[in-house]
Amino acid sequence: MEFLLKPWPWYVSGPLIALIMFVLIYFGKTFGMSSNLRTLCTIGGAGKFSDFFRFDWKAQRWNLTVVLGAIIGGYIAVNFLSDGSTMNLSPETIVDLQAFGFSNIGESLLPTEVYGMENIATLKGMSILIVAGFLVGFGTRYAGGCTSGHAITGLSNLQLPSLIAVIGFFIGGLLMTHFLLPLIF
Repeated sequence: MEFLLKPWPWYVSGPLIALIMFVLIYFGKTFGMSSNLRTLCTIGGAGKFSDFFRFDWKAQRWNLTVVLGAIIGGYIAVNFLSDGSTMNLSPETIVDLQAFGFSNIGESLLPTEVYGMENIATLKGMSILIVAGFLVGFGTRYAGGCTSGHAITGLSNLQLPSLIAVIGFFIGGLLMTHFLLPLIF
């Protein structure tokens, strides 16, 4: 049980991800989370407003189990397999985050300075979430998939567009962290 309470090393989690990819490839399926949003929007009737959402969503039902598994797995991990320890962050990261005004760094995955209800309910907080959501949604659609789809499925299938997308994701993350985040906070 002690093994389950610690982060799994790469030599355990990596082969498990590879095994899942082999199973998906064998059955002719691809993995990605953003396609589930399209499926859920289609189920909700978005096809009445946009041709993008007019497709046979029932063919993607299997992929909705990925969302369900992520929710259930996350719940189990946090409530039953977590030892309550804080994240192990580098001292440089802590100093940088403190300079932005964050406190209790590493205590939770979602900092209250961004995701606390008192901050979300402000104009700045709501604007950040709306703009960020739009950019993530636009970027996912423009790139033809999300980070998990490109980085796990696309790279494992040796797809050049996925390699380009993943490089773009990393460049975008670096630009956001070093140039835009200081302007926002």
